[in-house]
Amino acid sequence: MERRKWDSRTKALIVLQGLKGKAVSEICTEHQISQAQYYQWRDQFLANASKVFETHQQGEQLGRLERENAKLKRLVGELTLEVKKTEELLG
Repeated sequence: MERRKWDSRTKALIVLQGLKGKAVSEICTEHQISQAQYYQWRDQFLANASKVFETHQQGEQLGRLERENAKLKRLVGELTLEVKKTEELLG
């Protein structure tokens, strides 16, 4: 039997059904998953729930890192050109 792949959105929706009060046994039957699988997803969901509120801070950090990366790439490009010019003059 081939294993099914569940995307993160579907997993979250399944877990939310249980958190809203729907019986876990009913959810598992409906989606053909074991209760152990449901509880594993629920635990992962709850362990990472706080990350939802970190997006603004992460966005700022990502922007800063992207700007720094672009600056370093320009610097590497400029240094590469200098090295090539120097090699041409010496070579």
